[in-house]
Amino acid sequence: MIADLSQRRLRSLDVFRGFTIASMVLVNNPGDWANIYAPLRHAVWDGWTFTDWIFPFFLFIVGVSLTLSTTRSIYAGAEKRTILLQLWRRALVIILIGLTLNFIPSFDFATLRYPGVLQRIGLCIVIAAPIVLWCRVRGQLSWAVALMAAYAAVMLLVPVPDASGVTHIGLLEPGRDVGAYIDRALMSGHLWAQAKTWDPEGLLSTLPAVSSLLFGALTGQWLLSPELPAAKTTWMMIAGLFALWIGEIVDLVLMPINKSLWTPSYTVFMTGWALLLFAVCYWLIDACDSAKVRMQASRLFKPFELYGVNALFIFAFSGLIAKLLGYFKVASETGEMVSVKAWLFAALNQLPLSAANVSLLFALLFNALMLLVAWALWRNKIFIKV
Repeated sequence: MIADLSQRRLRSLDVFRGFTIASMVLVNNPGDWANIYAPLRHAVWDGWTFTDWIFPFFLFIVGVSLTLSTTRSIYAGAEKRTILLQLWRRALVIILIGLTLNFIPSFDFATLRYPGVLQRIGLCIVIAAPIVLWCRVRGQLSWAVALMAAYAAVMLLVPVPDASGVTHIGLLEPGRDVGAYIDRALMSGHLWAQAKTWDPEGLLSTLPAVSSLLFGALTGQWLLSPELPAAKTTWMMIAGLFALWIGEIVDLVLMPINKSLWTPSYTVFMTGWALLLFAVCYWLIDACDSAKVRMQASRLFKPFELYGVNALFIFAFSGLIAKLLGYFKVASETGEMVSVKAWLFAALNQLPLSAANVSLLFALLFNALMLLVAWALWRNKIFIKV
């Protein structure tokens, strides 16, 4: 199985990665942030929506890829230390890309937001890489559980002052938890602009986010096992359902499902969803005994595969284009200078659609543009990696 995976890409993983990227582009680019369907917003605080799937899916996929790629490298004769340094270099590049995107368009170091999606992915790779390289399945699982337990203990037991100076213990409210206190102490003035006193990609909550990655790495170990594809699919689905159940229990007895805090319940619960969706992709595209089903599924999900093979580039490029559309100005029909995005959206607003549907249409058209970019890269055999 290892030799087989070293000779080919796991297309189902590309499809799942592409689905995640396409979902991110969709939810990040509505025409009007005031008019969005509820599933396309993050949960206000506790709870979850479709949008809250996306980031943990990214980390789960990174974990699967990390196991597959490092195993192939070791199988090919590379030393673990060399692999680790390569992974850390890649993580640093990802962090720098994230910081660069945050730097645009203000170009102001004084207000530069330090945390971010790519920064968290990079930090998770830095922490998880040695665990994946030097620990076996039990060790990786132990680390995943230990990181969540340590995070929960700190969040629930350590007293800290909130932004107004009032001390609390175990208070899980916006800007009043231990993670927010640490972020203010270390990165004041460089946090999420909409909150200022806390950040959804803060430092402390990176610990359970590493667990999300490690659960993906464990899934990669399962894919490398000698079990038959049908058995792998079945057990991934069983594990996914079990993780959903455990996540709900932890939500009730310990900490609520909360994306901004990346609570242990959120980590396990979203791992459950990732396992279920990936199992479906894996079965349809790579594991099904019927070649006809695999071929039809490959055709149906081809757009996601196009996204998936250049995922990091599409992620960064879509973010850059969105920023530029909001930065550059053009004259409206009234002569007022408005952003290019507002000008384009005004044209769509003439359509006989509800405000939410016009906003969604803008997001879908933006997604279509990114798909065209992904198709052009694939058509010309351009695969951009770091």
